[in-house]
Amino acid sequence: MSSKTKNLSVLGSTGSIGVNALNVVRSYPDLFKIRSLSAHSQADLLIEQALEFQPAAVAIGDATQSAKVKAALPGIEILKGRSGLLELASRDDVDVMLNGLVGSAGMEPSICSIKAGVDIALSNKESLVMAGDLINRLLSENKVNLYPVDSEHSAIWQCLVGEDMAHVKRLVVTGSGGPFRTTPKEAFKDITVAQALKHPNWAMGRKITIDSATMMNKGLEVIEAFWLFHLPVEKIDIVIHPQSIIHSMVEMVDGSVKAQLGIPDMKIPIQYALSYPRHLKQDWEQLDLTKIGTLTFEAPDLDKFKCIQLAFDALQEGGSMPVVLNVANEEAVYQFLDGEIPFTAIPELITKAMESHEFLEHPDLDDILALEKWTQAFIKGVKRS
Repeated sequence: MSSKTKNLSVLGSTGSIGVNALNVVRSYPDLFKIRSLSAHSQADLLIEQALEFQPAAVAIGDATQSAKVKAALPGIEILKGRSGLLELASRDDVDVMLNGLVGSAGMEPSICSIKAGVDIALSNKESLVMAGDLINRLLSENKVNLYPVDSEHSAIWQCLVGEDMAHVKRLVVTGSGGPFRTTPKEAFKDITVAQALKHPNWAMGRKITIDSATMMNKGLEVIEAFWLFHLPVEKIDIVIHPQSIIHSMVEMVDGSVKAQLGIPDMKIPIQYALSYPRHLKQDWEQLDLTKIGTLTFEAPDLDKFKCIQLAFDALQEGGSMPVVLNVANEEAVYQFLDGEIPFTAIPELITKAMESHEFLEHPDLDDILALEKWTQAFIKGVKRS
């Protein structure tokens, strides 16, 4: 990255990733300029952000709030609804688009930005889970860079700098184990929403926090790593590391292991994605291993956390399976958050959807969008005892 100011678009600016990204931008106003912002429904926070950063355009997903946003932001272009978000994502007036959107809704904006020739800092893991093959082809065709933002993938990316992929034996994705790492399997049926939302280490949005509780987030991260780093699934492992200090590791063929360490703070991988290949100086909390004391590791319990195996199965099957896995999980998580199903029903619903859909070997964008709608309808319509 040169000293030239980099123009940024931040999709999902009112979520945890977006807020952290703006904290990074705030630290380096000479290096980063916010060109556009988007939010789904948090109009008041979007207005506050736009007044501070003065973007050229903002998009509000909830069209009913567009008049409020427009009245508060004279001189700033206001786009609304899903079409407004996709239009914003399709513009080529930025250097990097940070995709901090939550869930499958973030997949199509990633594709729009790639087609516009804009580099992506990707936090929305669903983009690669649902459309990894398509996105990789579009990245190549449009000569676009994709910079991973997830702490695990940022760690692997940093460990691979300067390495020959032929010398890599395996990737090790670490995970905290979530709030139920030591909870007996028999107690899972009684897990409440409040308990599942208490992550031991990370402050995240509601959906990804539940994914951490089921450990589906680790399964999705394995699929994402597969598309990011182009290693077969047999060379991607998960290790539980409750302290969340080692964010992931790379093992070389000679037995050497490289690890990236840091405090659990998303500002660090966000900043690296935006400033790559530089590590910009910051005065936020630093890692002190003498205070941490002990780092521990264990294998994931695949019997207790069934979502991990479902993700590996979907990746092995390929084709449309990861699309259905992702969307079914999303719908089931929101049903759990709304109190409609127990915690244990999440993997059960995902399994039913994966087994019931009409498999496609090479889904294109239209197929993926159709599968998304089918899966949403299927999960809503499943009769549960």
